Amino acid sequence: MRFGYVLLAAYSTVLVAELIGDKLLYTVASLSARFRAALVMAGMALAFGGKMLVAVLVGSALTRIPALWTALLSAAVFFGAAGVIWFRRRPALEAEPSAGWSRAAAVSFGSLFLTEWGDPGQIAAAAIAAQSQVPLAVWVGGVLALLTKGTVAMVVGVKVRDYLPERALRTLAAATCGIMGVIALGEAILE
Repeated sequence: MRFGYVLLAAYSTVLVAELIGDKLLYTVASLSARFRAALVMAGMALAFGGKMLVAVLVGSALTRIPALWTALLSAAVFFGAAGVIWFRRRPALEAEPSAGWSRAAAVSFGSLFLTEWGDPGQIAAAAIAAQSQVPLAVWVGGVLALLTKGTVAMVVGVKVRDYLPERALRTLAAATCGIMGVIALGEAILE
């Protein structure tokens, strides 16, 4: 019973913490507008699993990472993702070469794993893990919460892809990542 209670507590706490003012929603929607949903989901699942694992293992130490460094790393990754999205020209999504799947999954993984460390969802997971002493339940609940949020953002991204031409999608996705980079850089400057 304790495992289920901790899992539910982790899921609901991380989901609520992640939905409030989080840039990941925009990142996932942008990635989903540019790449196949299954590839974004694969990268997303690996990234979220890794981030929650770190949150659970590191616990409260995660809150001690200087905000300046996490903001600078986030900015660099967002700018890098914007560059990859903007400069990589490729055929339409349906005609994507088989070698392209690894790049799409890698861009999705990197854009999600390397940004927003020490965000409210991770801090909540770390606190619950430290308090409950049931790390597996916290990890499962946290990953499920992140995947729930990511799936909602993917639906938005896929729907946008249905209505906008590829060039507009590339511009929108690169601009969104660039804006997220500027916001992260602004956070670093304000620290």
